[in-house]
Amino acid sequence: MGDASFRRYYRLTLPDGNTQVVMDAPPDQEDSQPFVIIARRWRSAGLPVPKVHATNLADGFLLLEDLGNTPLQHLFSGDATTQAYHAQALTLIAELQNRANPDSLPAYDTALLGRELDLFPEWCLSAWLTLPPPNSWQAIREQLIQHALAQPVVTVHRDYDAMNLMMHDQRLFMIDFQDAVAGPLSYDVISLLRGRYCRFSSEQFANFVEAFYHQARRDGRLPSSVDFATFLSQCHAMAAQRSLKVLGIFCRLTLRDQKSGYLERLPHFLDHLEDSLSALSSSNVPEQVAFAEWVKLTLRPAIMKRLAEMPS
Repeated sequence: MGDASFRRYYRLTLPDGNTQVVMDAPPDQEDSQPFVIIARRWRSAGLPVPKVHATNLADGFLLLEDLGNTPLQHLFSGDATTQAYHAQALTLIAELQNRANPDSLPAYDTALLGRELDLFPEWCLSAWLTLPPPNSWQAIREQLIQHALAQPVVTVHRDYDAMNLMMHDQRLFMIDFQDAVAGPLSYDVISLLRGRYCRFSSEQFANFVEAFYHQARRDGRLPSSVDFATFLSQCHAMAAQRSLKVLGIFCRLTLRDQKSGYLERLPHFLDHLEDSLSALSSSNVPEQVAFAEWVKLTLRPAIMKRLAEMPS
């Protein structure tokens, strides 16, 4: 089953013993055409994505290359190994940004960034917690959008978490890229480093970001006028934006789509949010300090109380 989607996957064994994967995506619930277009475009650019063998978009079926059963998180067996795989995945982000032209993709613009952020007050605060947003919300919302728009525009996978990276033939392959956009340089970095499976220390996070920063400077994705401190702040702001979006999406998946297993993941992304806000608050911008305090003193207790009240 596609985790947050309505897609289903089946392994097909061919007469010669080889296997392929059938994706069943009901066309009234899933539009598979962007996946097919992007898969073919990225594959022709030399990027590791599954080959599309056949399509029947009218009925919602695709026949895809079989990438096996090993998403990246299954390989996280210790701190050193986990960090090495994250470094490998960051290198693949650089390949994606260098090889895939973003011009034909939808823009990750002010409107889209704002709609994503608004999922937080709509679904997490209002629908699930019945909490009003804090007075600092509008200012924080605007600041996070501006941090994103200040970055170079590149091809963005948009859900570059470990579960969407498959290890196949000793190489990482990208899947679940149908929502790709033209957007901020740091977004996929954040999807990976502030994802579902790991919580890195501030030092580890900064080290990963610094390695990515220097590579982006070397190959021209990031201009020399952007110093590391600025890019690190942009990454923390991007991480806060994504964490707020995820808190809203997970509540929407639960309340509207009747999906299970999402609410228990909220504390993990709340940790990510607080890590990012703590770093941003060091700049002493009043709204950021106030919002970080509200998250710590109001939002976290409200989420933990609501989770404790849920039937086990």
